[in-house]
Amino acid sequence: MLMTPTGRLARLHYLPGTFRQLSAGDHVICAVSGVPIPLDALRYWSAELQEAYATPEIATRRLLGQAG
Repeated sequence: MLMTPTGRLARLHYLPGTFRQLSAGDHVICAVSGVPIPLDALRYWSAELQEAYATPEIATRRLLGQAG
């Protein structure tokens, strides 16, 4: 049985509408806020910037260039 390592950072390749997991893990880090995002809760990312975002507000601010 394959298990996802608990507490381990996953590496992802973000695509439009989906992502591909490159290394095992159970979360990624929000590119703006730095908070961990469980993979099963990951809904917002940029394929162009290859970044994940914790909330729709953070994603919107980042994509409009208002967050660094």
